[in-house]
Amino acid sequence: MALTESNCPDLKLLARGKVRELYELEDKSQLLFIASDRISAYDVIMTNGITGKGKLLTAMSAFWFDHLKDVVGNHLITDDLSKMPISVQKYKDQLEGRCMLVKKLKILPVEAIVRGYITGSGWAEYKKSGTICDIPLPKGLVESQKLEKPLFTPSTKAEIGDHDENIHPSKLAAIIGEEYAKKVEELAIAIYTKAAEYALTKGIIIADTKFEFGVDQDGNVILADEVLTPDSSRFWPADQYVAGKGQPSYDKQFLRDYLTETNFNKAGPGIVIPQEIIDKTIGKYREAAEILTGRKL
Repeated sequence: MALTESNCPDLKLLARGKVRELYELEDKSQLLFIASDRISAYDVIMTNGITGKGKLLTAMSAFWFDHLKDVVGNHLITDDLSKMPISVQKYKDQLEGRCMLVKKLKILPVEAIVRGYITGSGWAEYKKSGTICDIPLPKGLVESQKLEKPLFTPSTKAEIGDHDENIHPSKLAAIIGEEYAKKVEELAIAIYTKAAEYALTKGIIIADTKFEFGVDQDGNVILADEVLTPDSSRFWPADQYVAGKGQPSYDKQFLRDYLTETNFNKAGPGIVIPQEIIDKTIGKYREAAEILTGRKL
């Protein structure tokens, strides 16, 4: 059964996002980070969830935090429930495998998006104006083509129900300050590059992804939230890659296609997803997770 909402009455709920829930703990320097089974598309949360999705997201994030630790620090303290406070362990039935104890940070209010290939909203903008986030690109690129070098294209972080706004990198300093803007861009490119190189050895192309960063009490910029999951990234099977068209992917494409076919109202409420779409979606998430982590999940 899908966990679409946690219920931990003895913990103080701080926030409930599209997928994640955040609880305050007795130690105010720490937070409990829970990945629910909710799924959203076009910034709308669906009525029912994808059973097991939160556990896969947690396992993948933990893997990547460890893999990337020599590039950037991160907020993860532990994803082992037995090492968390007793106040958290009492909710084992709900939380096992889907929660992380993390450091409390000052979160920077931007999405650090890195694109290695031209697809999605980037492709749509390029067709109209030859740019991505107002950054000029060479003429003659085709859909899904690999870019000459990874492109940093940040966006603002919208409230639930609103849409993030893509911005030119030069506008980032006005939001988070010049020093942090420079560091976020530098780290995002470095993380993407290392992750993409690793994924390719496993037969997966990371077409694009988004990161979130926070600042710790010493002023260090560190990696937060989730990282390199099918919720935050486009994963393509490398053996099926052909530039010039859309690619099959390990993400919520089945859901997006279903919503398109049924003329889903993107400005309206979520709907109940059919079981067939749930099964296909979780199958793709699990396949990507197991290929990348090397674990049976």
